[in-house]
Amino acid sequence: MTPAPLAARRGYADTPLGPLHWVEAGQGPTVLCLHQTPRSVDEYAELLPELARRGLRGIAKDTVGFGASAPASEHSIEAYADGVEAFLRARDLAGVTLLGHHTGGVVAVEVAARRPSRLARVVLSSTPWTDEAFREKRRSSPGIDHVETRDDGSHLSELWRRRAAFYPAGRPDVLTRFVRDALVVADSLEAGHRAVGAYRMEHRLPLVEVPVLLVGAAADPYAYPHLPELSARLPGAEVVVVEEGMVPLMELHAPEVAEAVRRFVP
Repeated sequence: MTPAPLAARRGYADTPLGPLHWVEAGQGPTVLCLHQTPRSVDEYAELLPELARRGLRGIAKDTVGFGASAPASEHSIEAYADGVEAFLRARDLAGVTLLGHHTGGVVAVEVAARRPSRLARVVLSSTPWTDEAFREKRRSSPGIDHVETRDDGSHLSELWRRRAAFYPAGRPDVLTRFVRDALVVADSLEAGHRAVGAYRMEHRLPLVEVPVLLVGAAADPYAYPHLPELSARLPGAEVVVVEEGMVPLMELHAPEVAEAVRRFVP
């Protein structure tokens, strides 16, 4: 299945970190979307048109070091958040709702913890709770997407097999898009995962003061178990669960996510 047109407009924001690639659609209150690792703005190809149909201006940006944005001088959640703040300034965006999915959600926590005046609210989608237990588990992990390059190209099929369980049967097009993005950053494929695995969220989440919407994908075995932990630590947060949602939540359930965001954004 061919995805919906990504957006009507695209370009680059000139920042001290280098050019940051963006795409956008719609008019109205701004929703800035941050992708998971190792994706790109392509993750939001279905969501941006859905936001636009609901009177919102959806913008997706490639995280520094991913997609078509400038290479990263450092891979950390703090460095990725620097890129978000630089992007907000470069495009003179204010009153923004920040939406982050998986890694993007962790980055959104860090941005919100800094309390920038340009940020109005946050949507955390399939976001992990990265405490010491999480970090210890990651330290002993062999890696989420790491595969050894082989002359016969079999590492590509290995990458496919590693991710296949998190994607629905009968939709190879969606998994193909993941692999395509992964190949763009093949030399630093695990960098974003390592950044998440090193982040001390327990020190930053208490600093988040803007309204928060938590979106859980019930069929996402990686992130969904973290939803109660985040909810308990953000007692004022709204919670929406997409019952059949998986890791590719934005691609497969864009209307449900867009509707939840529309209800959350005044």
